[in-house]
Amino acid sequence: MTAFRTLDQAGLSGKRVLVRVDLNVPMEAGKVSDDTRLRAAAPTIREITDKGGKVILLSHFGRPKGRDEKQSLKQIVPALSQVIGKPVAFASDCIGPEAEQAIAALKRGEVLLLENTRFHAGEEKNAPDFVAALAKLGDLYVNDAFSVSHRAHASTEGIARKLAPYAGRSLQAELDALARVLEKPERPVAAIVGGAKISTKLELLGNLLSKVDFLIIGGAMANTFLAAEGKPVGKSLAEKDMLDTARRILGEAKAKGCEIVLPVDVVVAREFKALAPSRTVSVDEVGADDMILDIGPKSREHVIATLARSRTLVWNGPFGAFELEPFDLGTVAVAEAAAELTAGGKLVSVAGGGDTVAALNQAGAAGRFTYVSTAGGAFLEWLEGKALPGVEALRIG
Repeated sequence: MTAFRTLDQAGLSGKRVLVRVDLNVPMEAGKVSDDTRLRAAAPTIREITDKGGKVILLSHFGRPKGRDEKQSLKQIVPALSQVIGKPVAFASDCIGPEAEQAIAALKRGEVLLLENTRFHAGEEKNAPDFVAALAKLGDLYVNDAFSVSHRAHASTEGIARKLAPYAGRSLQAELDALARVLEKPERPVAAIVGGAKISTKLELLGNLLSKVDFLIIGGAMANTFLAAEGKPVGKSLAEKDMLDTARRILGEAKAKGCEIVLPVDVVVAREFKALAPSRTVSVDEVGADDMILDIGPKSREHVIATLARSRTLVWNGPFGAFELEPFDLGTVAVAEAAAELTAGGKLVSVAGGGDTVAALNQAGAAGRFTYVSTAGGAFLEWLEGKALPGVEALRIG
């Protein structure tokens, strides 16, 4: 990752290090219910403290309109302290006297969490005065929050223009993984794209057509492509106003030598609920009252055979209604196959997006993928080929 400075190039001893992390974690009954993002930030925090730096953490939490104690980062302190294995001090503001006094008291190797940056309107506006107020608190800046780097906010982009910027270990790993699958991949490259709507992933599909050898389309999105080919889809979720677009994508794929993989058989039901009576039919035999809720066994075999011919996989979106049994079978089978190929050194696999991560965790396969991103919107925008402001601000030169 030569285009970005990392902690390897940073002189950290004795320095005030402003570290942008993503502590926007789910809470239940006042406690953190999923510490994935805390664990992602831990290696960078520990490395800076081990090298004698003073860690000053910046993060948002929720979408407050001004100061809101219900969305204070103070409630994250116990869980964060437990994850990193050392005390975490807290300042009741992220700029001004409270923040400055807390930082002045900080010793080498200590950690301080500043209050929710979104308590100030200047954060999301990337206001110069708010950027300046943040920048005066540190000697250098580390971005370790890829998940928010698609936003040009003060704590992700503005401050990186004011202080010497570096990529933290979590962000570095994310950029390395994404570069490995899209910028310099081992070929052939397969992409699995699922989700409900073509309209929300047009830019993604357009960017992938010229980068991958196999484009495997799943989820309700596949229903629209099937309808565009004249197949019956019954009462399935499909975008009838996007049929011409789907046909255009199919034509572009053919012209670029990209093989589109669509279902050949599907699992249908009359009701959208767990354990609803279902049956497997050919894509030519979907009834008028049927809903397509998963891919069938022949489609699973076809997808898995395609992955076996591939060397690189990028995955965004499940195949069916994976949250409802038995309509999770397609996603689980493909996830297990991809995990096995990865474990056997035959496939580089990178996946991301909220539903995708949930599906892979449900399948017990996430830990065997090369890399699983929890970054949601930033992951999707990177796949779409967009420049991310928080990442661009880190570039050398």
